[in-house]
Amino acid sequence: MLRKLGSLLFMGYLSLAAAQNTNSTGPLNETQIQQELLNIATTFRQWPEAPLFHWPEEEGLQYESVTFQSEDGVPLEGWFFPREGSDKILLMNHPRLFNRAGLPSHLEPWATLAAPSGNNIDVNFIPDYKILHDAGYNILTHDFRNHGLSGRANGVLYSGGRYESRDVIGAIRYIRSRPDTQNMTLGLFPRCMGGNAVFHAMSRLPQEFEGIRVIVTPQPISANMSTRVDLANRGIPASYIKDLDDMVFWRTSLHLDQYSPIPAARSVTIPTFIYQVRNDLQTRPEDVQAIFDAIPIPEKKLVWIENTTRRWDGYLYFQRQPQEMLEWLERYMN
Repeated sequence: MLRKLGSLLFMGYLSLAAAQNTNSTGPLNETQIQQELLNIATTFRQWPEAPLFHWPEEEGLQYESVTFQSEDGVPLEGWFFPREGSDKILLMNHPRLFNRAGLPSHLEPWATLAAPSGNNIDVNFIPDYKILHDAGYNILTHDFRNHGLSGRANGVLYSGGRYESRDVIGAIRYIRSRPDTQNMTLGLFPRCMGGNAVFHAMSRLPQEFEGIRVIVTPQPISANMSTRVDLANRGIPASYIKDLDDMVFWRTSLHLDQYSPIPAARSVTIPTFIYQVRNDLQTRPEDVQAIFDAIPIPEKKLVWIENTTRRWDGYLYFQRQPQEMLEWLERYMN
């Protein structure tokens, strides 16, 4: 039964990915449009889960497998990388679809999903941990709810960081409860959905962020923008966004506008470094600019990654060119 369900989901994702190239076959009729809207809405509740494809041993990192609870009791799985002699720790997490290890999107079914936007490449986060560990940081990284080895919750829906923010709170509390980390200087390095989750967590429980020094976050994103881009890529008129919004609401109890991190970003009070692929095929630069502009403090920086349209290049940017982010961390963590 599980194998049959997995096969059905896989076939559904193949048709979803193939639909991104429908512009070349002519305009969609109404029946086809409604089916495509249904395909998009379904991804807010169902997606192909990825294994932990890479492990710390690949970079010779010593680590501890840890488990702790989110704010609302969901069991979370993670890795703790100790750095001897360091009193600094970074909390790291991951984008949607990914997990703490990355995403093997060079393999099926993720390769077919990612190919239309050129993202059918392997994303390995282990080198990120190695760079930061060598730079003098302890690291805690974990899988979000409904990803990796962490527990399932909220009907296995994607909330754009809203419910995932409870995992951020749980991870912060875990760091502050461990005898070996509770007095360490703490910074945050969330990615994409993880950045959204941090913003939502800060807007709900600002007291939990007292004493946290810095945020580095690649590519926070608004699902209400990415779905509009998706419609355009499929040749669906923008006027159908209301139909899609209704379909998403019936599956998640959330409207697309509620997936935007912009209102929550207005609560950020910690120095924040954002970096983003400027010509990312899955969003528009004005969305990230609006997120950045909403942060109400002067201690912030936005770096655009040029000469690519692949979103995944944004996730790999740190391990390719880490210097700016390391300097930002050093400025505020010391």
